Amino acid sequence: MKIGIIIYSNDSETVWNAIRFGNYALNEGDEVKVFMLGKGVECESIDTNKFNVTEQMQTLVDNGGEILACGSCLKIRQSEGSEMCPMSTMADLYEVVKSCDKVLTF
Repeated sequence: MKIGIIIYSNDSETVWNAIRFGNYALNEGDEVKVFMLGKGVECESIDTNKFNVTEQMQTLVDNGGEILACGSCLKIRQSEGSEMCPMSTMADLYEVVKSCDKVLTF
C-alpha cells in the first residue's frame, strides 16, 4: 500500500508520532511519503529530550521513505529545504495525495 502523511504541526510529540507511524508502515512493507506543510516545515528544529523528531525522520529516509517540505511555507519562515527534507511544491503535494492509497494528516 502507498501511504501519504501530511504534517501541519510543529508540536514535537505529534510530529514524532506521525513519523513513527511512517516508520512502522515502512517496516510492514508499505511505501511512505511525508509532506510537511505550514508549521510542519519546522520539523528539523523541534527535537526535545523526549521526542527526537530528526532521528525518526532520518530512519524514515534511510529505510526508503520520502519527506518533502512546502517551499512557500519554508520561504515564509526564511528557511530552505535540506537533504533529508527537500523544498517542494503544491504539485508535489497533489501527487502525494493522488498517488497514495491512504492519506493521513497530523
